[in-house]
Formats: sequence, C-alpha cells, structure tokens
Amino acid sequence: MQYSEYGTTGCMVSAVGFGGMRFDVENESIVKSAELLEYAFDKGINYFDTAPGYCSDKSETIFGEGLKHLPRDKVFITSKIMPTVAQTAQQGIDAVKKSLKVMGIDYIDFFHVWCLREMAHYEAAVKPDGLYEGLLKCQEEGLVRNIVFSSHQSGGEIKQIIETGKFAGVLLGANILNFPYRWDGVEAAYKSGCGVVAMNPLAGGAIPTHEQELSFLAKDGMSVTESALRFMICCPQITVTLNGFTTREHIDTACRIADTGEAFTPEEIAEIREQIGKNMNSVCTGCGYCNKCPQGIDVPSYMQVYNEHHLFGKDDERMKKQMDHEYNWGRLVGSRDTYKDCVACGICENECTQHLPIIERLKKFADWS
Repeated sequence: MQYSEYGTTGCMVSAVGFGGMRFDVENESIVKSAELLEYAFDKGINYFDTAPGYCSDKSETIFGEGLKHLPRDKVFITSKIMPTVAQTAQQGIDAVKKSLKVMGIDYIDFFHVWCLREMAHYEAAVKPDGLYEGLLKCQEEGLVRNIVFSSHQSGGEIKQIIETGKFAGVLLGANILNFPYRWDGVEAAYKSGCGVVAMNPLAGGAIPTHEQELSFLAKDGMSVTESALRFMICCPQITVTLNGFTTREHIDTACRIADTGEAFTPEEIAEIREQIGKNMNSVCTGCGYCNKCPQGIDVPSYMQVYNEHHLFGKDDERMKKQMDHEYNWGRLVGSRDTYKDCVACGICENECTQHLPIIERLKKFADWS
C-alpha cells in the first residue's frame, strides 16, 4: 500500500480509502458487513469514510461494529453533515456528537462540510453561527481533528473555497473520464497543501459496466476498470481514492493496484486525452473551450451530461432520472433548465475543438426535463 500525508495535517493515509456507501445491507448482517473494515485494514487501508444516511442509514452503525476490532490510533475516520441540514452551529455540534455516539468513538479525524453543490451552500456553512462555527468548537473540544469539505462543484468554485484557507482538504468526484472538469480544483488543493480525496473513481459504475465502449483506456495488460483505478490511486495529486467496497474481491483489486501500480506519466495522460478525442470523437471530452456562452449557459456541463445518452445509450426515461440527479447533486446544480436560454448564436460551436453539434444537443434536453 502507498501512503502519503493528508495535506499538512501530519496524518499518513493510505492511497486507497474505504468508502462506506456500498455495503450490501439488504443481504448481509451488520456484523458481516463490518468484517470488511477489518479485512481492509489488514490489507493496508487506514482511511475509512462514512456519513449519516449511507446504506439506509446503516453505514455509521456498521463502522461502529467494525471499529471495535481495529486500533483506533491506527485508522482515520471521516463523517459528514450538510449545511442545509445543520443550519446553525449547535446543529453542527449535535451532528458531530450523534455520529460519535453511533460509531462508539471519541473523535472524528476528518469531518466534512458535506455536499457543497453551489457557492450558496458554502456561504450558508460559513455564516455567523453556521455549521463551520460549530465544527470549530468541536475542534477546540477535540471531537473533530480536521475540518474538510466535500463538493460537487466545478473546479473553479472548488478552487475559490480552497483559497479561503478554511479547510484542511476536499473530497470531490474525479475519474479518468471527467478529470478535466475538476482538475483545476484538484491542482489548486494540491498546490495549497490541502488533502485531496477522490470519490467515484469508476464514474458511479459507468466504467466497469461499459468496458467494451471504453476499451481504448485499457493499459499495460490491465482491464479498463483496473486502468481507471490506477489512474486515480497512483495519481500524485490525489491523496486518497475512495472505493465503495461490497466484497473482499473489490478490496483485493484496489489494494493490488496500490501495491503494484505506477502513476501515469504526463505523456500517458496526454495520450489518454488524445485517445478520448480519437475514439470518442462525437463525445464531449470536457476541454471547456465552449464555456463562452453570452447567455451564461454552462455548456461544458450540459455536454458532459449529454455523454450519458450518447456514449452509454441511456434512453429518455433513464435520462430524466439522470437530469434529476444532475440538477440536485451533479454537474448542473444551479443551472436548471438554462439550456432553454440558448439563442443559437454559434459561439460555443465555433470554439468546440471537436466541432460537436452543441446547439442541437441542447435542444434534446427538452425531452428529459
């Protein structure tokens, strides 16, 4: 297992993190699920991430059971609360204490201001008597060691928050397909000395379920899924890559890559960008050059969402569900229905390096709203 310091906290964390959102709670008992934590620890994983609500609100309970069998001073535990849920400092303190009680521990190593989807959420968190103030009090009392945040925002907004200096690190979604969309945020966090934790390294399951379409990503005898994991786990700018584990085999795969994999070189990354363009020449690669809409439409994000239809063949019904997710949690937070503002000026298409029919694709979103 590879280890590196989480930002400037002094915490040496494993390159692979245990994401506690994929337990098979429908078929496995609390005790059986908790055994995965001990197995992961024995494989070298020491970073364990959970939150209220994960796995039908059973994840923190499973963590509590698993932590009975792990040396507390050898593992790093995270949890989270949203500023839309904990709207005052006291509610933030109460949330921390509840998570501590459920997991049966005295402190949480990394506590996230959870799920920032737009700058308004950040502003709500840091307002006087807001969540952040409550977390500072918890930190003073030793209940929280480090205050961090998780974000579903664009790289530019993540960069803005990082530059405030309020947080020790960030949790964000990044993978081999969408890394250009978030990479300025990753780079800003890394260069500022913050820890960077990546979630959804397999694009929410899209990569392993579409290996045939993405076969050009396979490298050095690895499968597409293994290459995607290697891209994130071995990336020097990423401190921890979270994997949602359901089985021991999942743990084995991620740890094997951490043990044997090497970082992609700048040349290999450039090759990946080129191959994405070559093999998916009608699929948006997320370069962002089209982001010059005079109407303020977030064209790059809409085109990335369109990929779900174009690349993965999602029909209209599945795309309607996808849009609900994107508007509430994903790439289009704060941009609901703004595709309707398109006046077909053509600026985005002129800037597009792939010459995509952006205007026609924006019209398609009417079928999914």
